[in-house]
Parts: sequence; structure tokens; C-alpha cells
Amino acid sequence: MDLDETRPDIFHPPVKRSVTIAGHQTSITLEPLFWDLLKQAADVRSLPVNALVARIDVARLEADEPPGLATAIRLWLTDDLLGKSDEAD
Repeated sequence: MDLDETRPDIFHPPVKRSVTIAGHQTSITLEPLFWDLLKQAADVRSLPVNALVARIDVARLEADEPPGLATAIRLWLTDDLLGKSDEAD
């Protein structure tokens, strides 16, 4: 995609949403583009978004230096788009 073709809506500010992980509610702040990608990734795996987030959370907690959950989601989605993610399959 050429920079001249960039959709202005991708620059929308982050949106906070509540998700439930292991029975506990938490808030995650992501840009709408990442929320859309997360929903698509969950749909492809026939999972609710909460279940996919929970799987990403488990994987991030196994890291030597776990990032925050929102960062982990962005990194996982990027890895998934690049075709390298096996974590939540």
C-alpha cells in the first residue's frame, strides 16, 4: 500500500474494552485496527475473542520478560499476519 493510499481511519485513537481472562475482567486498550484484526484471528480459529486473548496472555507470561497484555496482543497479531504464530492455533 502506497502512503498516498493509506486510509485515514487507521489512525483512530485507541479504544478501551473489557475482556474476561480466566474468569477475571480486565481492560485492554488497542487501536480499532488491532481490535478488528483480533476479531478476525479469533473467527479464523472459531474462538471467542476472550479465549484468544487468554491464549495470548498465557504465551506472554511464559516470556523471560513479559510485555504488557496490549503489547503482547499487537506483537502476536503482527507475528500471525507474517504467518509465524503457532501459539493460539
